[in-house]
Amino acid sequence: MTATDPHSVLSFPHPVDEVSARLVATGVVLQAILFLATRWDVLLVTLAYGFVARVLAGPTLSPLGRVVTGVVRPRLPIEPREVPGPPKRFAQGIGAVLAGCAAVAAIGFGADALATVLLVALVVAASLEAFVGFCLGCWIFRLLMRTGAVPASTCEACDDIWSRSN
Repeated sequence: MTATDPHSVLSFPHPVDEVSARLVATGVVLQAILFLATRWDVLLVTLAYGFVARVLAGPTLSPLGRVVTGVVRPRLPIEPREVPGPPKRFAQGIGAVLAGCAAVAAIGFGADALATVLLVALVVAASLEAFVGFCLGCWIFRLLMRTGAVPASTCEACDDIWSRSN
């Protein structure tokens, strides 16, 4: 896979700055916990929208992504750590499903218990990324590549990195 066109609105970055990804995950954790504490629907809708926007366009259309990449990240004296984009996009897709289903459950059906379970799963996964540096979605992506469910051509950089760790 080649790097995406940085001028295209609907593109996902490849490679991705790991520091920015962890900062976005921190924002997701905070937003999800704030929703769980307050039950303000707008937080849940914003959380779900942010994931969908990041799947479609990386940080370009995501308010959280824009704040992280445009305001927070440039002020940190930490060198970028580039990682492949496709696993991060896959992880964002999992987040979109969890947050979207939580929004539909809570707002559409009043199923607060289901929404809470989905958001707790999201908080656990995002916390692993934010505070430990372990991307659960990336790990699942790796397993899918190893089994052939995701072709190696989807992420040649991933295939190269992961084949060395066998």
